[in-house]
Amino acid sequence: MKILICLSNVPDTTTKVRFVDDMKKLDETGIQWVINPWDELSLTRALELKDDAANSIEKITVAHVGPVGSEPTIRKALAIGADDAIRINAAASDAYFVAFQLAEVIRNNPYDIIFCGIESSDFNGSTVGGMLAELLEIPSVSAVSSLKLENGEVILTREIDGGKETVSVSVPFVAIIQKGITKEPRIPSMRGIMMARSKPINVSEPAAIDSLTEIVQYEIPKPRAACKFVDPENPAELITLLQNEAKII
Repeated sequence: MKILICLSNVPDTTTKVRFVDDMKKLDETGIQWVINPWDELSLTRALELKDDAANSIEKITVAHVGPVGSEPTIRKALAIGADDAIRINAAASDAYFVAFQLAEVIRNNPYDIIFCGIESSDFNGSTVGGMLAELLEIPSVSAVSSLKLENGEVILTREIDGGKETVSVSVPFVAIIQKGITKEPRIPSMRGIMMARSKPINVSEPAAIDSLTEIVQYEIPKPRAACKFVDPENPAELITLLQNEAKII
C-alpha cells in the first residue's frame, strides 16, 4: 500500500503579514515557512500506520506545488519520516490549480490513500481535497478524525453534526484530515535530518491550465479598538457600553 501526503508550505502563525503591489501580493520578506499543521498531522498518522508492520505500508510520499524555495519545508517532511517527495515546479495560484497539478502527477503514479489537510492555515479554503478526488474520479471522505487499517480494510471516523460517524472505504480514496487524527505531530530526529539530505525530491513541471481566479486585492483586518476597563462597582456603565458602543444588547 502506498500513501501520498499533499503538503502545503505556509507562513508560521507568528508571521506579521504584509502585502505589496497595491495589496495584490504577499510580501515574503523575512517569512518563516512551515508545513501546514493539518498536513503535518496527516504525515504523522501515515508514519504511525507504517510503524505497524501488519499494515504493509510500502512507501509514504509527500507532494507539493511550489517553487524551489519551498524545498526546505519538503526536506523537513522527509526528516520527519517520508520516504520521498514530489515538487511540482509552479507557484500555487489557487486551489483549483493545486488540485489539478496534483491530479496530473497522481494519475501517472497512483496511490492507495491520499491525505489532504482539511485546509491550509493561510487561505483556509478547504477545497483542494474535494477537488482532487473529483479530478481523479475516486471517493473522498471529509472531516476525518481517525483512520485505521483492520484486516486490510480502511476504517474512518469522521465528525458530523451532533456526533461521529464510522465508515469503511475502499482504496484508492482521498482522506480530508482534521484535528484528532493523531495526538501531536512527529518531531524530526537527528538521524532523520541526516537521512533527509539523501532522500529524493522528484521535480515535475506543471501541466498547462488556464487560471480561473485572480487576486483583486488583499485587505488587512482593522486594528482592534483599545480595551476599556469598567469599575466592577459600576455595572450601569458596563450595560451602557454594551448597548451604545458594542451594540450587543
